[in-house]
Amino acid sequence: MKTKAFILATILTMVISINQFIRTENFYHPEFREAHVSSSFGISTAYAYPPGVGILSNSKNCLSCHANNGPWKDDNKTIIDILDKDTKKSFKQSDGTFLIETKQGEQKTVLTVIGSKKDKSFSAPYRNAWLYIDPTTIGTKSLSKFAPGWDVNLPMSCRLVGDNLPGYEDADITSLPMTIQPLINAIDAELQLQVMLTKGESVKGNAQEGMSGNYFERKVKLRIIK
Repeated sequence: MKTKAFILATILTMVISINQFIRTENFYHPEFREAHVSSSFGISTAYAYPPGVGILSNSKNCLSCHANNGPWKDDNKTIIDILDKDTKKSFKQSDGTFLIETKQGEQKTVLTVIGSKKDKSFSAPYRNAWLYIDPTTIGTKSLSKFAPGWDVNLPMSCRLVGDNLPGYEDADITSLPMTIQPLINAIDAELQLQVMLTKGESVKGNAQEGMSGNYFERKVKLRIIK
């Protein structure tokens, strides 16, 4: 009897210890506290805060949580480009939008290049975050927030600055590939490319504090070649 009581007490102590460990909140985005649900044992479900736009919440853009207070506001010194991975040709159009064309069923890999031209008057960004999203899917039950009918392998990322790419030697950048593919039910689509250049760390429980950043949006058109 004493043995059973000892085992039961040990199990109970372990459950309480695990509960206290897991319940340590790591929220940078306070809106996720409302979705923080406990199980019948009091052990809480873990939530990751990025990406907070459209996927883990119905936020329309990064500014729902983060401040737009960094030193990289100058569009002339900010680099936001989408290149063909093979030819390194930019998809940017004369109006500042991007046009990516591909055949139905054909995969196309692009490079998302983000950063700031080197300038001694301010420090370089430390990390860049970006997200390709179809704004019409925000608030819907669709699991994918990319263009409906299009497959994609990496529609978002958060990456430390320091990548090297020919033609960008005078800039502090990140560069990462993304492959897209229009499936049988795909149609022409329009995306938002949401970008943040950042430095520092957000204060726990308040993403408005601690981290400086600047927010940018670009329009990306996807077109199927007949």
